[in-house]
Amino acid sequence: MELAQLVRSIPDFPVKGILFRDITTLIRDGEALQEVIDTLVERYIDSDVEVVAAVEARGWIFGAPLAYELGAGFVPIRKPSKLPAETIKVSYSLEYGTNTLEIHKDAITPGTKVLLVDDLLATGGSAKAATQLIEKLGGKVVAVAFLIELVDLRGRDLLKGYDVYSMIPFEGA
Repeated sequence: MELAQLVRSIPDFPVKGILFRDITTLIRDGEALQEVIDTLVERYIDSDVEVVAAVEARGWIFGAPLAYELGAGFVPIRKPSKLPAETIKVSYSLEYGTNTLEIHKDAITPGTKVLLVDDLLATGGSAKAATQLIEKLGGKVVAVAFLIELVDLRGRDLLKGYDVYSMIPFEGA
């Protein structure tokens, strides 16, 4: 199945000049969603991952079922003021502004092997912030996986030193 063809492109969303890659058209297709999860499971089944961490909200779509299939725990990384217990936070820049991510202080223990998952790699800001959160808690980021990568935005550059994987690379607008 050609997964890229199932991703809808929406110009000028959320702000003018951004070409948004909408995954809702892919995830509504059961066969495509299953292919994504199966591909990730196959890639990481032998990686000794103890926890899958995923960034709110679209990263959770892939992170939770992947954690289940790997027999790993799941840790949500959220936008500010969404987690009920004590958190740590990191702010970052993205294509169209800035944001902050948080994680519970007790979500990851030192030495835990973590697979970080998100739907999209653009500038790398949110992924870098998420790796910083994991590492501040003493976790070891085993790999970082994305459904989509916007290659021209060079987000991989911000993630040098990590094992980065993306399923669907998009080049240009």
